[in-house]
Amino acid sequence: MNQPDRGLEFFLERLLTASRWLLAPFFLGLALGIVILLIKFVQEFYKLAKEAMVLSEAEAILGMLTLVDLALTGALVMIVIFSGYENFVSKIDHTADRRWPEWMGAIDFTALKIKLLGSIVAISAIQLLKQFMDIKSASDRELWWYAGIHIVFVASSVLLALSDRLSAGHVEPEGRKKAPPADGSASSH
Repeated sequence: MNQPDRGLEFFLERLLTASRWLLAPFFLGLALGIVILLIKFVQEFYKLAKEAMVLSEAEAILGMLTLVDLALTGALVMIVIFSGYENFVSKIDHTADRRWPEWMGAIDFTALKIKLLGSIVAISAIQLLKQFMDIKSASDRELWWYAGIHIVFVASSVLLALSDRLSAGHVEPEGRKKAPPADGSASSH
């Protein structure tokens, strides 16, 4: 390869590497989106607290499930923000803050997929439970759809975890260290 081609290749590589910063506004937008979830959480909490004395037990549980659903969705968005930013844009220096959650600096893309699907399954389960708690307002067809969608999420999670476990035994290219499991435990293959 002659010298001018190497200069073009170097320029393209630098440009492509720098393009990862185009993702930063997406993560900033998601962080601002947490405010929207917080507003909805406060609205739901206020409505639930205001009517607490007249709510039936089932209505109170449905209200609490809505709050749990919003909290899990917020946590899911935070997982996407931090691990997506660290995996695709830039590492965050969290050594100065002792309160920094341990998982935030160590989650790899595989663990991110597992956490995301786990959160989606939990959110789906809450939606399904809410429908079963308010069974009189849903048709049989709607309940079957909710249950079917939830089963698809569960099956997807199991299949993803199984495929990741099966692929964990593959050999990394020479010179690359294999990342430790997200939970910190050692593999016993």
